[in-house]
Amino acid sequence: MSSIAQLLDGKALAQKMQAALTEKVQALTAKNGRPPGLAVLMVGDNPASAAYVRNKEKACAAVGIASYGKHFSTETTQAELAETIAQLNEDDRVDGILVQLPLPEHLDSVALLNQIHPDKDADGLHPTNLGRLVRTEPGLRSCTPYGVMRLLEEYKLDPSGKKAVVVGRSILVGKPIALMLLDANATVTIAHSRTPDLAEVTRSADILVAAVGRPNLITADMVKPGAIVVDVGINRITDDTGKSRLVGDVDFNAVQSVASYLTPVPGGVGAMTVTMLLHNTVWSYEQRFQH
Repeated sequence: MSSIAQLLDGKALAQKMQAALTEKVQALTAKNGRPPGLAVLMVGDNPASAAYVRNKEKACAAVGIASYGKHFSTETTQAELAETIAQLNEDDRVDGILVQLPLPEHLDSVALLNQIHPDKDADGLHPTNLGRLVRTEPGLRSCTPYGVMRLLEEYKLDPSGKKAVVVGRSILVGKPIALMLLDANATVTIAHSRTPDLAEVTRSADILVAAVGRPNLITADMVKPGAIVVDVGINRITDDTGKSRLVGDVDFNAVQSVASYLTPVPGGVGAMTVTMLLHNTVWSYEQRFQH
């Protein structure tokens, strides 16, 4: 009795949320006299980063958020970027600031991220916001894991009482998603590249989150039948014919017949990330007008 997993459609949810945000932003802009503002800083000409930044700016325009993005040459110094962030921290039109990673090697990305005012940290990566997450206090949440939680909620997949395994321990996804699942009353295990017998650990999961950036790492025999599988990986691979395509960390075709729910790549978690960035920017804007 093999059935095919139901897809968790991040693209459809992102469109639904963006439509709701568009209405909200119109009402707030009329009431407060200015739209929410987001500044995306990009350094250099990494083509993947450039594509992400274009997506973010397009999404901002679509919902009515003002973009104050700046594009710097590869040679830009740490001091110049620090000065720009300091100005944006003080700029009343800007509610969210985001530094597009990765940065060129001569720049210290951690120092720059730490300079963003925590209340304008649209990516939710400032130590203050990670601390708020640990303490379950309100604050800006890291966009990708936040999108995963929103996707589970949309499909009424309550983590409470479930065993969750997160493969990956990055500060971007692995650690924050583990904390969010814990907050939702799941029992959480964090596994990673040094975990012995990874398959044994992943097979115990009712909810399995793969976030390591290794194509097709999670195979069908690593998944408990009926598990909810969330694939955060985005890997570009080139097939034998020289065509490149995006795949996740999960062997989609094989796992599809084992899992009960599965996120596709593309069209799953990735689609949610930009939407949560917009959500964060609007949330930050609302906080400022409440004070």
